[in-house]
Amino acid sequence: MMNRNKREKEYYSIDVGDSTFMVLKRYQNLRPIGSGAQGIVCSAYDHNFERNVAIKKLSRPFQNQTHAKRAYRELVLMKCVNHKNIIGLLNVFTPQKTLEEFQDVYLVMELMDANLCQVIQMELDHERLSYLLYQMLCGIKHLHAAGIIHRDLKPSNIVVKSDCTLKILDFGLARTAATGLLMTPYVVTRYYRAPEVILGMGYQANVDVWSVGCIMAEMVRGSVLFPGTDHIDQWNKVIEQLGTPSQEFLMKLNQSVRTYVENRPRYAGYSFEKLFPDVLFPADSEHNKLKASQARDLLCKMLVIDASKRISVDEALQHPYINVWYDPTEVEAPPPAITDKQLDEREHTVEEWKDFIYKEVFECEERTKNGVIKGQPASIGAAVSSTPPPSSSSSSSTPPRP
Repeated sequence: MMNRNKREKEYYSIDVGDSTFMVLKRYQNLRPIGSGAQGIVCSAYDHNFERNVAIKKLSRPFQNQTHAKRAYRELVLMKCVNHKNIIGLLNVFTPQKTLEEFQDVYLVMELMDANLCQVIQMELDHERLSYLLYQMLCGIKHLHAAGIIHRDLKPSNIVVKSDCTLKILDFGLARTAATGLLMTPYVVTRYYRAPEVILGMGYQANVDVWSVGCIMAEMVRGSVLFPGTDHIDQWNKVIEQLGTPSQEFLMKLNQSVRTYVENRPRYAGYSFEKLFPDVLFPADSEHNKLKASQARDLLCKMLVIDASKRISVDEALQHPYINVWYDPTEVEAPPPAITDKQLDEREHTVEEWKDFIYKEVFECEERTKNGVIKGQPASIGAAVSSTPPPSSSSSSSTPPRP
């Protein structure tokens, strides 16, 4: 009984929006900063480490197999992945004391200043734009090195600090969660999903390059490039702008999807000069004219419907618009060791998932009693100390500040 009382003294309850958070006393000043399908996120102050953090409460992680599997996957991947462009896990806890009572999981993460949705509204110069894209590509390359293909990158899941450092917030779709064109629509943002995901085709790692292309396009234009209301409308928006793909591409589709796609009106599409005219890019100097043409060249190589003709993450990192920032310690960081190779294929009952998650949380709690998860420094300084090399245009040695 002593143990239970001691544990209860460590926690306190606070209402956040229409949810109740039950958190360790070390975390104070909770403020809601966002909510998604997976849960509610608060900012808080961590008195132990004297720093601000983000706390995410997973919403009813055991309500069904899909939620439970996603919660388990997120927890395992966050524990394994350690890269400056992927959000870091600082702590995990549950206020419940036993497996029987277990129902809530809280993830404590680094706190960032804004998500990319807010940054898109700003006038970005080439230096900031290319640096943000470079970091996105570094984070994606690191996930790919661990066998994680994201497939659902979007501005709301990418966060930025005022010093222009960027982190990817989540790990995207589990392999078994792929949805094709003919499956029932559900409310998600599909604007950034590659054609091969929308059409339920096979995919490879450069599925994520399409998403980066859509995000880059939006940063340049200030508005969503393909704002489909559902997956069918999404496909129409893509072909209206980029043109109907070749017969060679259509032959890769499964019969029912191909029939649908072939029966759409044919579109010629627009040139990239028309889609992204000079006026959209930061202009004036000769140097910026070069930068605008490089940026447009990168867009036209990323936004290719046929994945076999789209550039890879590595090629994008070597592109002249991006490679001014190239730093081998960031690009070629050692890949994370994901111990659980069957992460995406495993099927279990909700009770089994609950058991797995409880064990993971318990193990994390044991490891963080001494203040460390995966050897992360208590101070954030070490994590962002490696500043990128100056680009050819700038004499300062620090990254640009938005």
